[in-house]
Amino acid sequence: MEIVLLGTGSPIPDPSRGGPATLVRDGSSQLLVDAGRACVMRLAGAGSVPTMLSGVLITHLHSDHLTDLSDVITTHWVMSPTPETLRVWGPPGIEEFVRRTLEAFAPDIGYRIAHHEDLTWEPSVAVVEVGPGDVIQVGSFSVSVHQTVHSPAEPSIGFRVENAEGIVALAGDTIPCDGLDELCSDADVYVQTVIRDDLVRLIPSQRLQDILDYHSSVEQAARTASRNGVKTLVMTHMVPGAAPEQYPEWKAIAAAHFDGEIVIGDDLTSISL
Repeated sequence: MEIVLLGTGSPIPDPSRGGPATLVRDGSSQLLVDAGRACVMRLAGAGSVPTMLSGVLITHLHSDHLTDLSDVITTHWVMSPTPETLRVWGPPGIEEFVRRTLEAFAPDIGYRIAHHEDLTWEPSVAVVEVGPGDVIQVGSFSVSVHQTVHSPAEPSIGFRVENAEGIVALAGDTIPCDGLDELCSDADVYVQTVIRDDLVRLIPSQRLQDILDYHSSVEQAARTASRNGVKTLVMTHMVPGAAPEQYPEWKAIAAAHFDGEIVIGDDLTSISL
């Protein structure tokens, strides 16, 4: 199993980081988890394209986590030589989001069908809304759904992806909670969005102060990893954004609470099991 951090950024634009998106793949299946800015470009950078995806998993409906789902859908459509269905799973609300996305792209769909004789079908997207306790089979992966806490962005969920090679827990945006503990239990890799609350508190912006109550801090992510027997903690979606020379400081904070492997993700960082 390979985990590729396609996008490691936050809503704050960063020319070196795409929006939140992670690819989990093995020799037969590929799963995209969230679809933030530049997602399709980063897929190409990882040697993949939307037509190679076995499915798409969405953790919650914040714009930075799904702004490029439209690009995934349309690129999957125009690159498919024959009619193919893109499969999408996410929390309640994702079905309406996809429906509205297709409505917004109705002119584009019409233009392309009118222009290409061999393109005679509209995009096909099969959307399934899931919640805590659901288990889905996507290719070679078994995926269980776990509740996370990111209020008022509700519901929010995380995905535990398993195959014969290992377990990866993809938490999305959340603070510590029982569902997160279940998600991470004995995981080989735990991917968590993190903030440096000590630095955010120094920024005189109420909007930034507001993020403190619904994201895990570095310390909280490390404690979650330690408490649940995680082998590797992967930190992504860092706020404030960190430069490589600052990574040792971020790692040291996590290492004070977790003695496993710690990875700070740049775009296209890859972890193999």
